[in-house]
Amino acid sequence: MWRKILFLSLLCVTGVYAAEPEDYSYKPKNGFIPDEETAIAVAVAVWKPIYGVAQIKHESPFVAKLKDGVWYVSGSLPEGWAGGVAEAEISKADGTILRISHGK
Repeated sequence: MWRKILFLSLLCVTGVYAAEPEDYSYKPKNGFIPDEETAIAVAVAVWKPIYGVAQIKHESPFVAKLKDGVWYVSGSLPEGWAGGVAEAEISKADGTILRISHGK
């Protein structure tokens, strides 16, 4: 009898741990970064601690373009100004930050 109880207990425990983690994670059908507004918000949130709030504020407005499942987000400079801007590449599907840089 105790063997049957032990077997059933092990079966229940292994059944709980056999489930894949992604079974418990919500995946939006349009990806975690579904639109330009979200892509820009994520990029700005990542840029601020790297380049500073003041620097990023001066590079507004921001532009985001989607190509092959990747958001390409960049800042802008006033016409006639020389210099670089913050850039980010973000996966539309899962929000992974693929690349962060700043031009000179």
